[in-house]
Amino acid sequence: MRALVEMIDKLASPYLKGLIPYNPGRPVEEVEREPGVRGVVKLASNENPLGPSPLAVKAIQAALLGINRYPDGGGFSLKWALAEQLDLEPEHFILGNGSCEIIDLSARCFLGPQDEGIIADPAFMVYRRATKATGARLVLVPLKEHRHDLAEMARRITNRTKMIFIGNPNNPTGTCVEPREIDAFLDWVPEEVIVLFDEAYYEYMPEELKPDLLGYVRRGRLVLVLRTFSKIHGLASLRVGYGMAPPPLVQLLDRARQPFNVNGLAQVAAVAALGDSDHLAASRLLNEAGKIQLYQQFQDLGLSFVPTAANFILVDVGKDANEVAEALMKKGVMIHPMARYGLRTHLRVTIGTREENDRFIQALLDTLGGS
Repeated sequence: MRALVEMIDKLASPYLKGLIPYNPGRPVEEVEREPGVRGVVKLASNENPLGPSPLAVKAIQAALLGINRYPDGGGFSLKWALAEQLDLEPEHFILGNGSCEIIDLSARCFLGPQDEGIIADPAFMVYRRATKATGARLVLVPLKEHRHDLAEMARRITNRTKMIFIGNPNNPTGTCVEPREIDAFLDWVPEEVIVLFDEAYYEYMPEELKPDLLGYVRRGRLVLVLRTFSKIHGLASLRVGYGMAPPPLVQLLDRARQPFNVNGLAQVAAVAALGDSDHLAASRLLNEAGKIQLYQQFQDLGLSFVPTAANFILVDVGKDANEVAEALMKKGVMIHPMARYGLRTHLRVTIGTREENDRFIQALLDTLGGS
């Protein structure tokens, strides 16, 4: 076996060395196989606790008898639905098996060993992995007060810089940068540098903090704006995301995109979810109520936290995050420790229903010793 491992290591791309497989956490079913653990509350993956749109579920049910056919490889209906809602043309859109696929696809299309990609630290781990897998040099810029330091990111641009990755809101901090800051930043960035804005949590953001990035797309600026149906729309299991960019950029990405990368059930569900304004409104209301609830609880417990523009909160529990997360899991509450992001005493907790939030707080209180 050792000889086989050594052989494979020699055959592998050198850019993959040092990459660690992405760990999405354990599924609920696996955790519930642990002795004494039942009725698990999952607040680890920033999913919508209300579940999927009922309209999306009906659309899936109606499409089930057609799963013997390949899906629409061009995503015609979904692109048109998105275009009408967002005042763009279908040619502005690329669809992905989740927005993560588009992150990986864009890195493979535009980065190579002679290039640089600029990323905030900490930020969504996939930006770093996608960049390193191409052999490009990774330029990490520390956050400033938990937010992207756009001024410093602009200063780090060189003639080798090809891409800049910005999560807005940022995962795992939940913070965002104001529209005026983004406008000033894009004034600094050379036009030949591609800026990827990951807006996975866009629908949760306060209106006054939402930048007009689609205006840049319409004007032909090299920005790639990503959104997803995995978060507020509640379709995480179906894996469907989308990117918006000037058509020539989309056309290049399409050359490298795998055929039929978004399955048929995902496409019909996404179209239906787009039209379910009631589900979106209810999801936002639940998130705002849960945010207030958890803020108050953290304050009562004397725990510092980062105010969020998303559907999760980063909280400092003052103890080893991995140990606290393991103790919480034994009490049937799944959250995400942030040690691998360099935040050794922080947890990222998804905002759940009132009952789920209460369960988490009680388990946390018990774990921290009731102090």
